Amino acid sequence: MLGVLAGMTPRDIDVVLYDDRMENIPFDEKTDLVAITVETYTARRAYEISEEYRRRGVPVIMGGMHPTLMPDETAQFADSVFIGDAETKWAEVIEDIRRGKLKSIYNAPPGIAQIGGVLPRRDLFEGKGYLPMALMQYSRGCRFACNFCAVSQYFDKKDYVRRIDEVLHEIVDHGRKFIFFVDDNIASDKQALKELCRELIPLKIKWFSQASLDVTRDGELMKLMMDSGCVGNVTGFESITRASLRDAKKSPNISGFSNYEKEVRVLREHGMQTWAAFTLGYDSDTYESILETLDFALENRFTFAAFNILMPYPNTPLYRKLEQEGRLLYDGKWWLHPEYRFNQAAFVPKNMTADELTEVSHEARKRFNSIPSLIHRFSDFRTNMKTLWSIASYWKYTTLFRNEVYQKHRMRFGLK
Repeated sequence: MLGVLAGMTPRDIDVVLYDDRMENIPFDEKTDLVAITVETYTARRAYEISEEYRRRGVPVIMGGMHPTLMPDETAQFADSVFIGDAETKWAEVIEDIRRGKLKSIYNAPPGIAQIGGVLPRRDLFEGKGYLPMALMQYSRGCRFACNFCAVSQYFDKKDYVRRIDEVLHEIVDHGRKFIFFVDDNIASDKQALKELCRELIPLKIKWFSQASLDVTRDGELMKLMMDSGCVGNVTGFESITRASLRDAKKSPNISGFSNYEKEVRVLREHGMQTWAAFTLGYDSDTYESILETLDFALENRFTFAAFNILMPYPNTPLYRKLEQEGRLLYDGKWWLHPEYRFNQAAFVPKNMTADELTEVSHEARKRFNSIPSLIHRFSDFRTNMKTLWSIASYWKYTTLFRNEVYQKHRMRFGLK
């Protein structure tokens, strides 16, 4: 998003980008405005960065998912809060800062990305150490209503699709042959995805995205995805039990649920290197059922798997339920609490303690990313050994994610 806003900024305005994860921020560098995009996980550190700039008299505007869901909280740490998608009113922000009259709040509805085909300023990302892939976006939002999902709240269960000709132009302009579409659910509108796939086929690219599991029930779509260069997707399996799927209101998984046998078979038949995402800690989950989830992921030799603790994101149905039941930990605001650490449970589960949920989830990550597991999963000729590209990407990215299991566990959110 920051690259897109930079692309919308008039060229007579100097723009620089700093990523606090990758580099030190030069707080004393002269600037007229600081814009910070904030996710719930980055909120505490974003507020610290804002404090440094405001102490120096530099105005700060914050936007993104977290400020939209928590505008009153964000307003305590910024001079201006942008609620919703910034593209529609960024020109207004620029004009206001030129006149020295930045508003305390800007409000714009969610909508289609990169209106008018604006291209992001990709030059701002050079030298930052990012992975060698192009990040692009075709659609925003998701039509489903999973109760833990902040995306469903932000977009109100709707999706918004860009013009395909603009997407194709961006792909050609950038020139990379491996693309990650950062869509929340690229398969939310299946007809739109089919249209995109047909247009991608002549470009001979490889691409990856996030897609709901119901794509496997549409044979035409699966073939189009494969023919267009799709090598796999992050797919929300969430749980291997019907009870937990009902708790999560994971509707694309519940229909005809039969332990995912058909869905996994279809993914393998089309050579997809699947990133299976699981959430752990539903009311029907136990220590043993989480280990069974790990066994399921190992047996199916998924290329990647994420074992995420169920997180009560603010203003989601899950958050409100746990709040009403008095089960939230860290004063109900884990994202700000100085004692909270990454990958810790932030609520009291039904069938284990919060520490036990943290422990077993980390155990699942460690075992899935162990050396014996890497070798076992690699031995799938239909996915991970399908082509030389599949082999190379498997070892490159599984090694990276294996390292992150240990680097990020119990990581602090802020520096103070």
